[in-house]
Amino acid sequence: MKTFEVYPRFAIEPVKAFGSSIWDKQGTRYLDLYGGHAVISIGHTHPHYVRRIEEQLHKIGFYSNSVEIPMQDQLSKKLGELSGYASYHLFLCNSGAEANENALKLASFRNKRKKIIAFLKSFHGRTSLAVATTDDPKIRAVINEGTEVLFLPLNDEVTLEQNLNEEICAVIVEGIQGVGGVHLPSHTFLRRIREGCNNTGAVMIVDEIQSGYGRSGKFFAHQHADVTPDLITVAKGMGNGFPIAGVLIAPEFEAKQGSLGTTFGGSHLACAAALAVLEVIEAEDLISRASYSGKYLMDALSAIQGVKEVRGLGLMIGIELDAPIAPIRNRLLYEDHIFTGSSSDPNTLRVLPALNLSMEEADHFIQCFKKQLQK
Repeated sequence: MKTFEVYPRFAIEPVKAFGSSIWDKQGTRYLDLYGGHAVISIGHTHPHYVRRIEEQLHKIGFYSNSVEIPMQDQLSKKLGELSGYASYHLFLCNSGAEANENALKLASFRNKRKKIIAFLKSFHGRTSLAVATTDDPKIRAVINEGTEVLFLPLNDEVTLEQNLNEEICAVIVEGIQGVGGVHLPSHTFLRRIREGCNNTGAVMIVDEIQSGYGRSGKFFAHQHADVTPDLITVAKGMGNGFPIAGVLIAPEFEAKQGSLGTTFGGSHLACAAALAVLEVIEAEDLISRASYSGKYLMDALSAIQGVKEVRGLGLMIGIELDAPIAPIRNRLLYEDHIFTGSSSDPNTLRVLPALNLSMEEADHFIQCFKKQLQK
């Protein structure tokens, strides 16, 4: 049997990592400014994270949700405290797509509707409902086409108001569009979604899978706009590489046994990983660090000749050029040994480092990027 090859891969095999550094099997050191799609939030193999998981593994790694797992309650409490959503409930699952799938299902359970508003350039995952709300027909199979989704332009308040009515089940929007090229919903636009959902009985879902967990300089990117969604989905940085995801659920939603379910979600090991992440974020003040280092990076990158636009918040950054970024991304990787990311916009480079990126590492990237642009 062979691997079903659906991913383009660089000819690099990482064998060791620490902080924002990765070493390949030849011993070459790389600066990781992508974190495997924004997954690495507190740095690779953080000592507290490793210790937390190792200690838990020696006790019990997994049992299903048919028994008491107090660590789930500990995680819910800690996440509520740090995120500012202490009154919400937490449903634990395994991936961002699964989180969005369950959020959309919860919305429909609540208002018995099925039409969804999503936005152009959105990405919400690859499972049935999640991929139906993703603006990329290339990854939707015919079987995914049954869901009724309206794709509207981001930040177009007039079009939103024309389409948000009593037939809409949910509006799903990313805190910051990631795959689409790091595009921010305006504060006013997010507030219009909130008002429209209040007026029509639709459910406001904010997908914070990539933009959450401190990456934007606040715990969630939507908090910059001072809005409160009904449902918030999280994953990626939540486990620093260990698969875990969740849905933060407003208290108005009634929990009914059997309505949602998961085999692996909320396992002992997953909760240990997620608790370690929150503990490190709190102890090392990583949200403030992300805000400071992100602004430093964006200011410096914006001043480089040849850069068309720099978009983002905190350490979720998109660098747009007037030409495709693929050659520069490849040179950064193979000449300067720096990992960065692409997007669906061929002219936009994504930078998604760990929240504890050092200023020396930020300066090194700035110098290398500037050098590559001048070639």
